[in-house]
Parts: sequence; structure tokens; C-alpha cells
Amino acid sequence: MRRPSTPARRAAFTRGVDAEAMAAALLEGQGFVILAKRVRTARGEIDLVARRADLVIFVEVKARGTLVRAAESLLPRQRRRIAGAAEIFLADNPELAGLDMRLDVVLIAPGRAPQHLPGAFEAE
Repeated sequence: MRRPSTPARRAAFTRGVDAEAMAAALLEGQGFVILAKRVRTARGEIDLVARRADLVIFVEVKARGTLVRAAESLLPRQRRRIAGAAEIFLADNPELAGLDMRLDVVLIAPGRAPQHLPGAFEAE
């Protein structure tokens, strides 16, 4: 993985990696096994892929100054990106065929417990 070149981009990259680690720990505490992190596909990146029993979740992690700002940063195009990337991931991992799938979000903000939003994109 290529690291960003400017100090600001490196700091943002580090914050993103740290947020994804917090989200992974939260999901593991809920009984999920992390299958993949930072999955890059032709349709975009998936922050986390996790499984618990017969459920596979594709997770977008949003880290901002507040949980409200993190939630407000969710955009419809991200759902399309994650859904498209999930299709590619599933094609590359046929052992997951037939399992239930869901698109989730984990919100991260300093000084607050991470917030897991199961099926956050399903109302769109």
C-alpha cells in the first residue's frame, strides 16, 4: 500500500487506519470475525468485511469531529460504491455465496464510543 506524500494526507491516512481499527475492535466485540480490511476493487474500497454466523457485512467507517458530523458525511454515492465493491468481493470469494449480506456503517468521533449502524444504507 502506497502512503500519502504530504504531511496532511499522511495524518488523514493515519486517522483513517486508526478509526478502522477501532471499528474492527467494536465488531469483534459483537462476535464478528474480520475477513478483510481496506479491500480495493475496480468499483471502490470497502473499509471492513466481517462475518458472524450466516451474515456478512460490508462496513463503511466514518470518522469526524462528532458523531453527528460523521453521520452527515454519508452519501448515496458511497452506498453505490460499497454495493458495487461488495459484488466484486463476493465474486472473488465464492465460499460466501448464499450467506445473508448487509451494508453497515461505523461512526467514530474523539471521546465517544464508536457507533455501529446495521443496515445504515438500506433506507436509500
